[in-house]
Amino acid sequence: MGEEFDVVVAGAGHNSLLAAAYLAKAGLRCVVLEARSVLGGDTATEELTLPGFLHDSCSTAHNLIQASPTLRGDELGLRDHGLEYIHPDPVAFVPFPDGTSITQWRDVEATYGELARFSKRDADAYRVLLGEYAALAPTYGRYRYTPIGWGPSLDETLLGAPDGRKWARRAAMSAWDVIRDTFEEEHVRAFMCWMAFMTIQPLEQPGTGLNAYSLVYGRQQHSWVVPKGGSAALPLALARVIEAAGGMLRTGERIAELVVENGRCTGVVTERGERVKASRAVLSTIHVKHLVEMAPSDAWGDDFLYSIGSWQAGIGMFVTHYALSAPLEYPGPDGPVSPLASGTPGSVERMLQLEVDVRRGRVSSDDPPLLVLCPTVADPSRAPTGAHTLKVVGFHPYDVPGGPGAWDELAEEVSEANLRQLQRYAPSLTDDKILARSIHSPLDLEQANAHNWHGSCHGGDSGPAQSGALRPAAGWAQHRMPIPGLYQTGATTHPGGSVSGAPGRNAATVLLADLGLRIEDVIESR
Repeated sequence: MGEEFDVVVAGAGHNSLLAAAYLAKAGLRCVVLEARSVLGGDTATEELTLPGFLHDSCSTAHNLIQASPTLRGDELGLRDHGLEYIHPDPVAFVPFPDGTSITQWRDVEATYGELARFSKRDADAYRVLLGEYAALAPTYGRYRYTPIGWGPSLDETLLGAPDGRKWARRAAMSAWDVIRDTFEEEHVRAFMCWMAFMTIQPLEQPGTGLNAYSLVYGRQQHSWVVPKGGSAALPLALARVIEAAGGMLRTGERIAELVVENGRCTGVVTERGERVKASRAVLSTIHVKHLVEMAPSDAWGDDFLYSIGSWQAGIGMFVTHYALSAPLEYPGPDGPVSPLASGTPGSVERMLQLEVDVRRGRVSSDDPPLLVLCPTVADPSRAPTGAHTLKVVGFHPYDVPGGPGAWDELAEEVSEANLRQLQRYAPSLTDDKILARSIHSPLDLEQANAHNWHGSCHGGDSGPAQSGALRPAAGWAQHRMPIPGLYQTGATTHPGGSVSGAPGRNAATVLLADLGLRIEDVIESR
């Protein structure tokens, strides 16, 4: 028989680690079991190309978590455990096929000037957009960092805000509806589309309207924020908090089964056959598509199984990591620009075509929109002296003609097309500067981390059917699962994917309350 803990945490993504940190600091004896050899899940940093080159295997930007109570109030003392953030300037650089570009600077007036080169009217509209969202941001933030059912719904939250009726309409609209109605000039529209797409939600999908405000606002406020040393700096700091509070972390421990006794989840069984008992609760960050396979179907109930059976992955990611001998550099209007973050929307039409391609299973390498990240221009510690890391991200379907396995044959071609697209805008990135590369298709991403179901690093689509009280299923959005004693956190729970820490903090709030404890007491004891 295995060892017994108060709480067994299944998975070591940043949300489960964050929740475990609150639980451990509350005095609960916790163990975190992670299938992979490294901590962090999609916030891991690994040597994917050459020794000494530290690549963020999935997430790089840590923007959303900047607004979290965890960081704002330093509730867990993460700064004392080595977490340090970098706020680069410029924020982002977006070049266009006609040789022009838009640079977002940390200085709002400088960004205004960039947009005004194309349209003073749209630059004014950008300033108004930021100002309007600034009034909503605290209210919307409270909604995201409140467990579902513990406060007003999103509609009630927005209606209670200043100009609430406007925000209720905007939230129901698509991001493209907002951008089309707010801006007129095509370059500005394309820039805003690229910004609004950065949580990888279709621009024409109803319910994405707030993305047209919140994503550009967050980057204007905080820049394209990255942790010093790599994305893994966050999970590693959380691990130190857990261990300092007496918790344990074990890598290479894949969960094979949930232990259900007398209708209650009382532990897990690892692939090696070890039973790890939980006297109080099991907290999972296993993707819900896999979670339901770990206990008998009658333990879940038909309604829950229907919701998980109809779960949609959304847009997949295709990533190529490079080790470079020189930084990425673009020709800018005032000379060379070496941004940490850049992107190639191409045009509004090309951005809108992404959703169509994914839904039809079409892999289009023609003028591909890209997200491009060169973290070493702001954080040289990630590579040997003078060298750089580069991540080039495209957006494609998981299900392609011939099935997902066809990605093994397509990957090289798609990676090459993405590189040639980038070189079109950054001609100084010649092939001789590429020291090594590592290609990761949507299928590869899933195989590397089972939570990346169907190539989605955000847990799945965040459309109306998989948001708020419906994430992951109606009646089960409060982090409590149909099996008593089992709780869920991570990207498949409210408010969804990206590095926000919100699912982790929300889950900890609920679990602690169910055990007769208060997260406020944990925070006050800091």
